[in-house]
Amino acid sequence: MAKPAPISIPASDKAAALALTPVSRETEARLDRYVDLLVAWQAKTNLVAPSTLPQLWTRHIADSLQLLDLAPSARRWLDFGSGGGFPGVVLACAMAEHEGASVQLVERIAKKAAFLREALRVTGGAGSVILADIGDYVDSSKAPIDCVTARAVAPLHILLGYAEPLVSRGAKALFLKGQDIESELTEATKYWNIEPILHPSRTGGHGWIVELNRIERR
Repeated sequence: MAKPAPISIPASDKAAALALTPVSRETEARLDRYVDLLVAWQAKTNLVAPSTLPQLWTRHIADSLQLLDLAPSARRWLDFGSGGGFPGVVLACAMAEHEGASVQLVERIAKKAAFLREALRVTGGAGSVILADIGDYVDSSKAPIDCVTARAVAPLHILLGYAEPLVSRGAKALFLKGQDIESELTEATKYWNIEPILHPSRTGGHGWIVELNRIERR
């Protein structure tokens, strides 16, 4: 049986991503190590949709990095359902430049949690991995959080339920969403009083970032 062809990430995609979301040389080096690790693991564990690999830097890394400008003073981050590490590991790579900063990555699937731990080890990212269901962790944790994030985890009305205790204690929520954002907002407002701020994704397409500073149950 022929071996699968090695996965190649175009240099042009990386250049385009870093033009959209510039980072320091140190963070770029950490992200390079992360990409190498993800590509190696992708051969045996489905961490991202295979069709998106040629645009890994723009579709996933720049998409994650853009959150930093929406919470420039945040140092304590919490990422729901980190999966393949977006945005959690990417944020941890950037936060490594800030003393005392940390990103908590919550993931319920053991295999993906193992990948996330290895990614933080290899990159030196500022973070930790929590193997737990999101709801269970939020209910039990009282750690202060500046910003909570999520990407491709759950519908917005479900995310709001997870995030509400954190936002009520002063956290900002930044949720990466796709083209169905209007229908998700319509559904969410059946259950929640919110004042969402919508930011179009820098990476194009139909992506949006939902910023929330207040969440109250109806």
